[in-house]
Amino acid sequence: MTLCTRVIACLDVAGGRVVKGVNFQGLRDAGDPVELASIYNEQGIDELVFLDIMASAEERATILDVVEATAAKVFIPLTVGGGISSVDQVDHLLRAGADKVSINTSAIEKPSLLNEIGDQFGAQVIVLSIDTKRSADTKSGFELTTHGGTRSTGLDLLDWVERTTKIGIGEILLNSIDFDGTKAGFDLELIKLVKGFSAVPVIASGGAGKVADFPAAVKAGADAVLAASLFHFGEVTITEVKQSLGEVTNVRF
Repeated sequence: MTLCTRVIACLDVAGGRVVKGVNFQGLRDAGDPVELASIYNEQGIDELVFLDIMASAEERATILDVVEATAAKVFIPLTVGGGISSVDQVDHLLRAGADKVSINTSAIEKPSLLNEIGDQFGAQVIVLSIDTKRSADTKSGFELTTHGGTRSTGLDLLDWVERTTKIGIGEILLNSIDFDGTKAGFDLELIKLVKGFSAVPVIASGGAGKVADFPAAVKAGADAVLAASLFHFGEVTITEVKQSLGEVTNVRF
């Protein structure tokens, strides 16, 4: 059976508002998360990713009340991330309405957290969020970053993918810091690199600027495509993206 390519909208939230910038800098307001989630639900988005992008940097937990309000109006899969550092937090988020959790910084600081979450809720709830950028100091040419892309780790991308897939994860949210918010297109080299190394489903993130960028990402190996500002500001519609993907793969309408 051929699986459908998922089209995902990402809501980066700071201070209770959806925001978007370039390379995680110069953030501008894009609206209320609950309202945007409702609009995307009506437009036929397949999934939503809700990221509290300042939670790790500010060393606090994800805002549960916003998650609950969003989940109450949205009836499609919802992934929530930002500041998740314990099994209890995952439990609270799932009870608040999340279907999956996205983890980046805490997994790097404490890889055993992935084991703990998988043992308690199943590996399928884990979306490993990877914020990566090019680096001449790593063997793959890419290094991991944490805290919303603000801190370099010096860790090699493929070493991390290998380690975490052995532990057990549901999928990878692969975000290119180099391309994030630039609208230059997805980082096809990065997608090909990870998909050529691991069979875990990959969500391509960072850089979408036009409709043609989405099928290009799928051809490079992405199992799902994600965008934020492009959808938030109405530059591209969900329908246009799905029509473009219909030319290269099966896609939900």
